[in-house]
Amino acid sequence: MLVPQSMAYALLAGLPPIYGLYASTVPAVIYALFGTSRHMPVGPPALMALLTLASVSRLAEPRTEEYVGYVLLLALMAGVIQLGMGLLRMGFLTNFVSHPVLSGFIYASAIIIALSQVEHFLGIEVPAAHSTPETVAAIFEKAGSTDWLPLSVGLLSLAAIVLLGRFAPRLPGPLIAVAAATLAVYLLSLGDRVGIVGEVPRGLPDLSMPTLDFEVARALLPAALIVAFVGFIESISVAKAIAARERYKIDSNAELRALGLSNVGAAFFSGFPVAGSFSRTAVQYQSGGRTQMASILTALMVVLTLLALTPLFYYLPDAALAAVIVVAVYKLLDLREARHIFRVRGSDGLTLLITFSATLLFGVEQGILAGAAFSLLAFLRRTAYPEITELGYVEEEDAFLGLRSHPEAKTFPEALILRFDARLYFANIPFLEECLISLIPDRPRLKYVILDCRGINDVDVTAIEGLENLAAEYRARGIRLLFTHVKKQIRDRLERAGWEERFGNTDYPTTRDAVHDLGLLEERRVHNPEAR
Repeated sequence: MLVPQSMAYALLAGLPPIYGLYASTVPAVIYALFGTSRHMPVGPPALMALLTLASVSRLAEPRTEEYVGYVLLLALMAGVIQLGMGLLRMGFLTNFVSHPVLSGFIYASAIIIALSQVEHFLGIEVPAAHSTPETVAAIFEKAGSTDWLPLSVGLLSLAAIVLLGRFAPRLPGPLIAVAAATLAVYLLSLGDRVGIVGEVPRGLPDLSMPTLDFEVARALLPAALIVAFVGFIESISVAKAIAARERYKIDSNAELRALGLSNVGAAFFSGFPVAGSFSRTAVQYQSGGRTQMASILTALMVVLTLLALTPLFYYLPDAALAAVIVVAVYKLLDLREARHIFRVRGSDGLTLLITFSATLLFGVEQGILAGAAFSLLAFLRRTAYPEITELGYVEEEDAFLGLRSHPEAKTFPEALILRFDARLYFANIPFLEECLISLIPDRPRLKYVILDCRGINDVDVTAIEGLENLAAEYRARGIRLLFTHVKKQIRDRLERAGWEERFGNTDYPTTRDAVHDLGLLEERRVHNPEAR
């Protein structure tokens, strides 16, 4: 599977197909030596190829010597970023690209990649475009010039890969399909009527040198960051999924270092940005590979191909490679995952939709940045406006529960009991104040405001100052501010702020203790001390 797929992805990245084979040798061996996953092979996946084309094609014409130098520089920069993050143990930064963002990006990328292969299917030349709508318009404009011969080759190759994958999954479907297509083009002398790969250099890659240009590096820096982040997220997701099944652990920072070294290796041995691949990992795992020796042996087989078999690729039609790519990216469109995200939380679904739309309309880098920015804004909004629940006593449950779910719960005219379900910090203390302002005027007999703190695991200086202002203001009005279920770290910070000296002891172990001590509720049962 790796040989035709790697060549196809190199074509997708705007490189000669041989670069896909180069990227499947040295980087794979480097990761096998330094990575912590026993099962994941590293090589050139479709997303890395798309990111490479999208970023470098703005600076140079694909397949030119200048373009190749910039691609090598991109791989070097991404590798250095990953290596640096791993050495500084900064793997946590990738957590800021949420799963909905990555899903939206992958769905849009699958469409972009598939559209990029239409010209090989139709035998037409589609001019480079800056957005998906422009690409679609260009395809429709050129569709009248469709050549039915490459279309037939592409569709037959596509059908062969799909049918073999369904009815004979243990056979290398992509390899069989492209071999059959190559043989047909050779025997029928169709080389001058369909696009073919042409001469593929024989031998191992020479030591390559990326184009070291400061201005180009500065222009590629945003793309290098995206490649580094997306490549690591894709890889760590695959590695952790297999590791969980086999019951061993993955070291995220070690993975960053291994991927960084692999990309640096790709830069100096004529490759392009690499990462872990779910499809190749699945094939290797299902074939019985249980250690990285499987990846090393695969790389050696690719080396053998480079040394002896490259003449066989001369008549390999571009349409067959396009079929390999289309089948691979189709598997990225997991619509069940999208439905699951929308069903679980609407804001996460909106994040996915924004990332998907921005990637299609404006580009891959802009799509990821837009999705990441929106997901962070959505997170900040959730923490700035957290859940604040008024509690009441439910005698049947012998517990203090939320009034929305238990409207029959008993409340007290002299006490307002609230549960705050978030970290208390500078952005949400005004929301707590507004909530109290809206509730207190309706309670003329109010003497106590009891804040159930079981959901608060952190508090900052601004929040403590806000609580102090509230406590002072309520004391002037004859109302005491009390706390229950206070965690030790919160209690320690209140003590360091001098809370007890100013307001006395306002802390109770449980809401039951506070309500009973204030004489609002007779203690009837002492078991079940508010596990809820």
